Amino acid sequence: MSVHLPKLLSRRILVAGAALLALGAMSSAHEMKSGDLVIQHPWSRATVPAAKVAGGYLTIVNKGSAPDKLLSATAEIAPKTEIHRMVMDNGVMTMRAVEGGLEVPAGGQVALEPGDGGAGYHLMFMAIKTPLKEGETFKGALTFEKAGVIEVEFKVESMAKKPDHNQHGG
Repeated sequence: MSVHLPKLLSRRILVAGAALLALGAMSSAHEMKSGDLVIQHPWSRATVPAAKVAGGYLTIVNKGSAPDKLLSATAEIAPKTEIHRMVMDNGVMTMRAVEGGLEVPAGGQVALEPGDGGAGYHLMFMAIKTPLKEGETFKGALTFEKAGVIEVEFKVESMAKKPDHNQHGG
């Protein structure tokens, strides 16, 4: 029996290790799916204590053959959430709410990411109820023209986090 005990234990350890690796892979993927849409890595930056707004970032992948449109978003941390676009206008960066929704092309994707030095889209959480702290999570929802409502969970990451353009596959 003592000869079989180590084999049995090593098999259990291997099975447990494989299960932990699978769980780790699932949690690091951090994506939500609904129909043809995949929402990848919803996150926000930690905020300073006096902050009244925060940004929301994610990538929307449309694996379907028809476009869809992000119409609105909500988050439990704020009474109002807007879809914003930052653009350069005569050498000045401007930020405006997107009117009419944000199109996600068929077979394509749209990245909502920090505008660190560049233009782009993001969610703006208005009048946040409490500062966001690294490591926390909060719930939200994205409403699409065709896919309907997709529930998401945002992870709060470091204030220093920079966008990783190689993070997601197409």
